[in-house]
Amino acid sequence: MQALLNAITTMDLPHDAQRIFHGRGGLHPGCEHWALDAFPPVWLLTSFQPVPDEALARVHMALTQRLQQLAPDQPLNWVHQCRHEGRTETRLMAGSVPEPQVVTEQGARYRLHLLKGQNHGLFLDMAEGRRWVRAHAAAHPGLKVLNLFAYTCAFSVVALQAGARQVINMDMSHGALAIGQQNHRLNGLTAGASFMAHDIFSSWGKVSRSGPYDLVILDPPSYQKGSFVAGKDYARLMRRLPDLLAPGGRALLCLNAPELGVEFLQDQMTALAPALRFEQRLPNPAAFDDISAQRSLKVLVYIAPD
Repeated sequence: MQALLNAITTMDLPHDAQRIFHGRGGLHPGCEHWALDAFPPVWLLTSFQPVPDEALARVHMALTQRLQQLAPDQPLNWVHQCRHEGRTETRLMAGSVPEPQVVTEQGARYRLHLLKGQNHGLFLDMAEGRRWVRAHAAAHPGLKVLNLFAYTCAFSVVALQAGARQVINMDMSHGALAIGQQNHRLNGLTAGASFMAHDIFSSWGKVSRSGPYDLVILDPPSYQKGSFVAGKDYARLMRRLPDLLAPGGRALLCLNAPELGVEFLQDQMTALAPALRFEQRLPNPAAFDDISAQRSLKVLVYIAPD
């Protein structure tokens, strides 16, 4: 675990939410089960296999020493979450977690819940996707956006902040969308967003009637039992895109499934939506560097014909 400890001893004091150490990328042999995130003022250490208390004690010491160097007046707050064989155990290791907790990223504010569940309210690996949406909305004022699998609506927040006219957020989870509504209020966004707690696959009529859209964002789970399995269900989204997009509109396709490479998306788009042209693959945040570009998060931009 030396690479994790080295990352702690050399890190700066973060102000935005961000990843500090990404063992899952395979660049640090022996540390593949570790990830460390900063959700100021709380640190979240995730292990993807059981770890001994001695290892956690070493992390605690490293965090304590580094925080004393960077901000000696700040208390150490950190949480450990172990995910293994379908089970999740979350423990507060030191200090406290604000309730409610709000973090910032690129000028936006988001509500978090670090002590409940695996998904904490903001996926840090999608930071560059949010940055792209912000830049695209700023360069094309008045966009109409469809945000599918919206979760807590971070894409909607940045789009509206940058000048989008309307965002339709759709997700099956009422709870996630409720947090999404809180995120809009946190950022002073009182108009322009709608929230639809529906199964996307049974709501195409409603989605289509509200179109066409200048930007469609697809950020589904890679595997959610009974809801979405990327290997078979992503195609059902792709074939709808030509009818949903306005002339010259963009589609942002996101996929975080290590077993499916970028060709999985590109080949199916060629077959199912051949009129749309591949424009670019967005880079992932530097903190999420991966030994394999095929395994890592894929975020692709496609453009509809004028």
